[in-house]
Amino acid sequence: MRPIQGSKKEKTLAAAALREAKIASAYEPFPWEKKMRELLPMPEPDSSRFLSVLLLPKAKDGAHTRYNSLDDTLARADAWLASSRCSGVPVRLVRFQTEALLAKISGETAVPTVNTLSDLANMSNVSLYGFEDYHDVDIGVVRAVRLWYAASGAGGETAVEIALRQGDTRLGFAINRTKEGFIYVSSVADESTPGVASTRSGLLELHRAARRAGKLLVVSRVGGDKVLPWMVSIAGDVRCYDTVSLSQKLSLHRHALRPITLHFLAWDDGILPPPPRRQPLLMLSAPSDDDDDDGPAIGGSSGGPKGSSSMFQNIGLPDSWQ
Repeated sequence: MRPIQGSKKEKTLAAAALREAKIASAYEPFPWEKKMRELLPMPEPDSSRFLSVLLLPKAKDGAHTRYNSLDDTLARADAWLASSRCSGVPVRLVRFQTEALLAKISGETAVPTVNTLSDLANMSNVSLYGFEDYHDVDIGVVRAVRLWYAASGAGGETAVEIALRQGDTRLGFAINRTKEGFIYVSSVADESTPGVASTRSGLLELHRAARRAGKLLVVSRVGGDKVLPWMVSIAGDVRCYDTVSLSQKLSLHRHALRPITLHFLAWDDGILPPPPRRQPLLMLSAPSDDDDDDGPAIGGSSGGPKGSSSMFQNIGLPDSWQ
């Protein structure tokens, strides 16, 4: 079959039209609510399964005019994740990314300033830089680090619904918090304890499974609300959720006889990663009287029985059960 023959003029016009032709955009309505209900494991608002913590650069002075380098913030993010894993939190790294946060600055706050692209390239490791306007440096960019992480288990999160009955005196479990800001179930009532709701929910079996795996039973959500740490301040403090207010909310569920769904970070069948070199092996123990925080106490294993270096001690806290 012979190709269609056209005049030279027609070909020229077609070539010109081809150079000018643009593919038009369009809008396609997407049923967001329906798809979220059907496809997501937790269709509640703000219940994304993507987990992250934002680390701000550490300030060098009280006036917050100087900050440590970007490498320092990355190192602190790495240390936070490694410490979480050594504490028994079942998480794994997904990736790091830097985030630019605008800040109002002036004068000597941001040195050097950026006027050209070459200036920006020379400041790849600084945590704060500024842009000049017609008067002074008053637009600053703070470079933070966002650490994206996920549960180490393939399932992501495990849900447990605790149903309440008339006559329940307690929920039957205690919560605590790690130094990295994670809330976990530290103790669960056993089968012989009367008047507790947790014995009917399967929480005891899940808690025992976590201990056998050398993991903490970390609470990721209460209902549809995340209760995971979300930010590290310029002073180095981890912003996280308060265990006292969370306990009060859980107690209100018991008094109102309203069921509560708790989500926990799932874990794989692997063992705890070894702690960093030149450090004693770590184990969790009950908090001592000298501890001034509500996280688990960390102690070395020297002098203990052989083979007990990475075992969790039994943390019995019956008086703090919900």
